Amino acid sequence: MPLSKVNPANYQQQLTAKAERITQQFSEFSPPTLSVYDSPELHFRVRAEFKIWHQDDDSYYVMFNKAEPKQPVRIDHFPIGSTIITRLMDQLMTAIKASPLLRHKLFQIEFLTTLSGEALVSMIYHKRLGEDWQQLAEDLQQQYQIKIIGRSKKQRMVLSEDYVIETLTVKGQQYNFQQVENSFTQPNATVNQKMLTWALDHSQGLGGDLVELYCGNGNFTLVLAQNFNKVLATEISKTSVKSANYNFELNQVSNVTVARMSSEDFSSALAGEREFRRLKDIDLGSYQFSTVLVDPPRAGLDTLTEKLISQFENILYISCNPDTLYNNLKQLCQSHQITQFAIFDQFPYTDHIECGVMLTKKQQGEENE
Repeated sequence: MPLSKVNPANYQQQLTAKAERITQQFSEFSPPTLSVYDSPELHFRVRAEFKIWHQDDDSYYVMFNKAEPKQPVRIDHFPIGSTIITRLMDQLMTAIKASPLLRHKLFQIEFLTTLSGEALVSMIYHKRLGEDWQQLAEDLQQQYQIKIIGRSKKQRMVLSEDYVIETLTVKGQQYNFQQVENSFTQPNATVNQKMLTWALDHSQGLGGDLVELYCGNGNFTLVLAQNFNKVLATEISKTSVKSANYNFELNQVSNVTVARMSSEDFSSALAGEREFRRLKDIDLGSYQFSTVLVDPPRAGLDTLTEKLISQFENILYISCNPDTLYNNLKQLCQSHQITQFAIFDQFPYTDHIECGVMLTKKQQGEENE
């Protein structure tokens, strides 16, 4: 996103245009009135990554525009970054330019910050890092009260911890989340709180058990578990599964079980087509699933997963890509109807928009209408 597009004076107009576009795109499904959740106009991104450019005695942050992928754009100000990121960018670059050792062959810096005030900085090099680098980085870590990781090819030097703890507030209750370096987390934490509140409100009273596909580090699972008797969540990433279980223990949530498997494998297991060693301690027959939650990658749901989730009474679909959501709904709306529809502006000043859809199974005779 070109930072030249960042203008708070235009924000509401741009958000209105997104809402109108989504309303028009999904009109054939006869959804209820679209609910629109806005973002802070500035300082909304809690994570960011930059290439580092060196020219003579100068070093600076750059990003690349998709329109000109080989042309670096110098970034001296990053108004969409969290206030912690914008402060650290200046502080770290001053330290880097003052130290030949920190500067030499540094080519990327990644920031992961939280609403609760923590920051993790990954400094990535084209050289092996030694004890001399470690000492300088530890001094920076202590000076700025942050966590630093040094990385190079086949090397990962964690100076303290490789995660931050985020605290999100949903309907007056605080939830703590471990967020691990180089793992997916929501980039706009304020909007994430609004997504979680929306999902909690609209899954209340559904009862029974919840199955969640693509649970990640338990972002939705942790908050929604209170609305169900039991939750069975699936996730393919070993790091995310470990982090999710950490988060459930951290928040004393005891009614969630995570299975490390793909949605395709879980579909086969639920249909009784195959047995999986990773489910050997899980009695699928003991669950009374009323609801399925999906938060798939940009590619959306595959055909097998579409078929699987259409069996459930309630479907809660969180989407980062309206186009693949639209394609999935063409199939899902044959058996279900949309009862809630929302957009969440995770990425202001871009065309991207996050959607939330609640679907309920049609009564007999309503299907295929």
